[in-house]
Amino acid sequence: MEHIVIRSGDSGDADTLLRFFDEAVEWLVTRGSSKQWGTEPWSRVPQRVERVKGMAADPGLRIAVVDGEAAGALIVSEERDPHVPAVNERELYVRLLITSRRFAGRSVGGRLVEYALDEARRRGIDLVRVDCWAGGDGALQRYYESQGFTPTVQFTVDDWVGQVLEQRVG
Repeated sequence: MEHIVIRSGDSGDADTLLRFFDEAVEWLVTRGSSKQWGTEPWSRVPQRVERVKGMAADPGLRIAVVDGEAAGALIVSEERDPHVPAVNERELYVRLLITSRRFAGRSVGGRLVEYALDEARRRGIDLVRVDCWAGGDGALQRYYESQGFTPTVQFTVDDWVGQVLEQRVG
């Protein structure tokens, strides 16, 4: 695996996150998966720009760096997103996992998942959960399954269907 450094993020990373989202939207549209995040670059939608600024200020933000360049981002929290069904135990929730398309195939996402699992162990938490879009060709869900996650429940926000996946770290 390539050497990937994980550093803490901060509000100065908002433009980096917006770039990741814009790259992802462009890529999803070319794959015919525009229902995940739409067709408009996030940097052009004021509500999404504000949302990303909030993400950048999140204390759980981590940035993956390859050769001095930001290559991906992760946000973990002990609080799940409100649209996700609760569990009756302590958990670490992956609230964001996104990588730059320029680093595709370089295990950036896998390294960020590894970081999240290690963080759960450091905190003495056995359960790590994440959610993703359940539509399209299922590639995103298969990615999380390839990282050791197991699908649990689905949920709906408006007409967007999400899949919750979990992994025990023991």
